Amino acid sequence: MTAQSYKILSIFAWDITIKLYKFMSKFVQEFKSFAMRGNVMDMAVGVIVGGAFGKIVSSLVDDILMPIVGSFTGGVDFTNLAVRIGEANIKYGMFIQNIIDFLIIAFCIFLMIKGVNKLSKKREEQPAAPPAPTKEETLLTEIRDLLKNK
Repeated sequence: MTAQSYKILSIFAWDITIKLYKFMSKFVQEFKSFAMRGNVMDMAVGVIVGGAFGKIVSSLVDDILMPIVGSFTGGVDFTNLAVRIGEANIKYGMFIQNIIDFLIIAFCIFLMIKGVNKLSKKREEQPAAPPAPTKEETLLTEIRDLLKNK
């Protein structure tokens, strides 16, 4: 390659680098504005809280409810209930526990949504405060009152 070829290639590479930098800068700015919107942040908090809540419900089911249910069924431990078919081990006891987990989580979400809907309905039902009188209305009221007093 000649010196002129290297010069053309370096100019071309520099041009591509600048275009790529501008594109990435714009991309990063768009991503920042997307990520910092309220809805995305609310969703992230919801996912984190939901994960923690799921662990609490799983502990409630595994450590409190299922032992009580097991005591009513003659001390059966649901986590160990399984059927062996050939080489497959079908753990229907774990499936039952997961169904109970799901039902409790769904019920709690239902109660939360019901509460939020009730609060938003109360806000809608509250009548709006009457608008404050304008300067003209205030002056006219004062004039009317003065005329009544004469």
